[in-house]
Amino acid sequence: MAKENIGDIRHFTDGCFDLTHFGHTNFFRQAKGLGGRLIVGLHSNEEIEIHKKRKPIYTMEERAKMVRAIKWVDEVVEGVPYDTTLEVLKKYNCFFCIHADDITVTADGRDTYQEVKDANRFKTVPRTPGVSTTKLIRKIREVSGNHKQDNRETPLTDSHEFITDVLTLKQFLEGIIPAENKDKIIYVDGSFDLFHGGHVDFLEKALQQGTYLIVGLHSDEEVRRRKGPQYPLINLLQRAMNVLSYRYVSNVILDAPYQITEQLMEEYKIDLVIHGQAPILENEEEMDRYKVPIAQNKFRIIDSGNDMTTEDLINRIVNIP
Repeated sequence: MAKENIGDIRHFTDGCFDLTHFGHTNFFRQAKGLGGRLIVGLHSNEEIEIHKKRKPIYTMEERAKMVRAIKWVDEVVEGVPYDTTLEVLKKYNCFFCIHADDITVTADGRDTYQEVKDANRFKTVPRTPGVSTTKLIRKIREVSGNHKQDNRETPLTDSHEFITDVLTLKQFLEGIIPAENKDKIIYVDGSFDLFHGGHVDFLEKALQQGTYLIVGLHSDEEVRRRKGPQYPLINLLQRAMNVLSYRYVSNVILDAPYQITEQLMEEYKIDLVIHGQAPILENEEEMDRYKVPIAQNKFRIIDSGNDMTTEDLINRIVNIP
């Protein structure tokens, strides 16, 4: 390859990226760290059914929306073949293909990257241990009572699963900068447990109300109090890494207070608190927790244009073959 500016290099990666989780976003972070532009190819729903032996949870449109919103992704192309060949790299003007350091095979057992490996145009980054779409689907079905545990399976919460450390979280904080005096600071809060396209659209619309978006994440204990002992599906630090991966988010508050206080509004210089279309006026507890920003005339309900909820997604996962 001719010598060129690292910023001009185009790296290609591909995958299903279904039920997008922090394992995917951590992969994109590492791949982007190799320099240049990161081009992400998405396999069609038909290819996923053939090679993964299951229907995808998300439509192609939903998967593309999620991946495009991730801050380390520069470009998304839809409908790429499951086999990554030199012709695919040529088509998208990429020299190297990047993948996690595990093996991906086709339905008939072939290495999907053998051709680019043989040409020395293949790079790897470490796979995020203990998290996968398959394990997340299994966990959701377990808590919904729709799955019988097999002795060969490993629950998502056992000791062999992904353990969050401060260094990993710090890597997700790269690029996070404090708000400036000129910024109009927007605040949203919630559990953001099973991150989905509805969250992406909501965060994008929320940021459009200002210039700096802070997301307050409720503690695991608070989520359990409100939703039940089987929640959250993903712990607080992992939820933080999910949210920090998206380009609309400027900062995240961990263990954010459920009731928005005057101290929170003042300390973070919040100009506007945003809530989605959920009917809070019918819920006394919800109304009470927003009473401070309401009294300050700093509260607004917005319509993201996407009515997907976490419950909708769980039902989709439970009912998919």
